[in-house]
Formats: sequence, structure tokens, C-alpha cells
Amino acid sequence: MKKIIFAILFIVFFEKNFAQSKDWKLGIQMWTFHISNFTEALNRVDSCGLEYIEIYPGQKLEFNTSEVIGPKLSNEKINEIKTLLSKHHISITSYGVVVCDNANEWESHFQFAQSLKIPVITAEPKKEELDLVNSLAGKYHIKVAIHDHPKPSLYWHPDSILYAIKDRSNIGVCADIGHWVRNGLNVVDCLKKLNGRIIGLHFKDVAEFNKLESEDVHLGEGVCNIPEVLKELKKQNFHGYFAMEHEANWPNNVKDIIVNKKYYLQQIEKLK
Repeated sequence: MKKIIFAILFIVFFEKNFAQSKDWKLGIQMWTFHISNFTEALNRVDSCGLEYIEIYPGQKLEFNTSEVIGPKLSNEKINEIKTLLSKHHISITSYGVVVCDNANEWESHFQFAQSLKIPVITAEPKKEELDLVNSLAGKYHIKVAIHDHPKPSLYWHPDSILYAIKDRSNIGVCADIGHWVRNGLNVVDCLKKLNGRIIGLHFKDVAEFNKLESEDVHLGEGVCNIPEVLKELKKQNFHGYFAMEHEANWPNNVKDIIVNKKYYLQQIEKLK
């Protein structure tokens, strides 16, 4: 009887942990393919065998048009995007990084995200805009994830992100682990500080610690300590998205993303 109980507990434990990592959404931040228009970039996502994307404001839909991803798109063009996504079997996890010149712009970004049923806006609001953004997030039922750019960005350090999300239930975190390393921060320590509020990641590896110009490298070849990052996220019971970025080798970085995807899947297998 004890052996049977042990076996059942083992199966439950295994399935729970497997299900958790299975729920993680591995995708691409479309800036990685910014030298392509949106239509071509979707083909590149297909070539990587990925099903999830984070779109960004400003990417051209096609090179023969001035229309770009963002709030100014017509309903006709938004419907064209929906058709393209359906054709490729690709879903949008998030939209950003959104930065507004003035507070009046924020609602139009929420309306745009709502039109495409995007659940998360990745953003870097000014301090005086945080309450407004939190309120709009509640109104539109769209989460906001604070992103960290390198110094001197307002949110380069997790302490500033903690300030931004405190008592604002609709705002969480998009952890750009590569930028944390560029800022001379320990990635796992940063994740621990933000435990429970991480919605997604900009997922990359970089060559050197504490160097703002450090180049992107393949996952596992840099100093971001990817295995420990994944272990920590698992420990936190993270359920969210990984928007991979490879800001290098722009014309041919599909192969780099494929290498990164393979490494990620190998690490997930080890987590089981």
C-alpha cells in the first residue's frame, strides 16, 4: 500500500511540475525581426516553429505602406492582422514596449490592445502616470508589465519597479534579464525581489556582466545564468510568457532563435 501511495504522489508531483513548464509560452519579441515588415516577420516566426509573439509599436505592416503597428491602425488593418495571425496559428501574448509622450496617449494604446484581445501591455510609464495606467488596466482588463531598460532608464533597478507596482494590482513586471546583467545586477536576486508579480520576460543572454554595450549571445553562452533563472521561475510557480530577443545578426537571426529555442527546451526537460 505504501508503494502505491508513493507512486501516486510521484505521478501527481511530476504532472504538476510538467504542467507548469508546459504552460510557459515561449515566443519572440518582434523587435528581433524589426528589419522585416510585420507580414514577413510572421514568416520568420513560423520558420522558428514558434506560436507566440510580443508585437511592438512602430513595426510596418508592409514596406509599401506607411501604416504601422499601434493605435492609429484602421479597423480594416486590424482585421487583416487577425487574419494573418489565424493563418499562421500565432497568438499575441503582449504589446510593447509602450512609452507615451503625454498621459493622454495611454488610453489609445489600451483600446488598440483590446481590439486584438492582447492581455498584456509591456510599458515604461512615467511616475506621475502610474495611477492612470493602473486605472486604465483595470478598466480594459489588460495587465501592464513594467519593463527595465538599461541605465539611466527609470526602471533599470528592481527597487524602482517595486515602487511602481506597490498597491497597484493591475501592474506587474516584464523582466528583461539581459538588461539587468548589463546593469551589473544578479538576475536571480532580481527575480526573487519581484516574486509573485512577474508576468513575462524579455528572454535573452548577453556576453559580459556590467557592460551596457554587451552583445546578445545564444542562451547558455552568456552570463545570465539561464538554468538558474528557469529554476527560480519554477520555484515561484510562474505562469507566463518568454519573449525571446536576439538583438544581433539582424539579417540572419532566425537560426539564432532556433538555437535558443532548442536550448530552452533542453533546460525545461531537465526541470521535470
